[in-house]
Amino acid sequence: MAPWILFSGKEGANTRGKWTKPEAEIFKDVAISLGVDKNQILLESNATNTGENVRFSYNVLKQGNLLPKEKILLVQMPYMERRVYATFMKQWPGFSETPDLQVLVTSPPIPMLSYPNTEVGALHDVISAMIGCLYRIQIYPQKGFQIPQIIPDTVLQSYQKLLETSNKHV
Repeated sequence: MAPWILFSGKEGANTRGKWTKPEAEIFKDVAISLGVDKNQILLESNATNTGENVRFSYNVLKQGNLLPKEKILLVQMPYMERRVYATFMKQWPGFSETPDLQVLVTSPPIPMLSYPNTEVGALHDVISAMIGCLYRIQIYPQKGFQIPQIIPDTVLQSYQKLLETSNKHV
């Protein structure tokens, strides 16, 4: 789908203290084991949050004279697609220089009940991460970290129910 794959990340909330190598290196190893040519993989292994993933990845691509001009595909966990898009649109330093850049976001089709595992945590941990993503989508535009997103009332109602349920189990 692309001439290059860039893996970004040192550690995040779900991996902090769990892995002995940065997330980007773990992802690279998995890609190589699945047949991806190691010479087509770029690494950014310092980011610890989504904004840093975007900005630091931009720097890696810029240093390699590989900034995309037509299309970029962002791959993320299923529940983070909107947040990644909103962050990218605000944090990508060269976006105004490439107005024709098509930004696509995708994730593997993992059913929610199949997502929890020893690497990412129990179902409660996944739900907490989802709640945190929606919370950030609501407040980060005011902080200048993301572009605003329209959140349907039904989503906000479900969010509120998840918050209430989560608080009962804490």
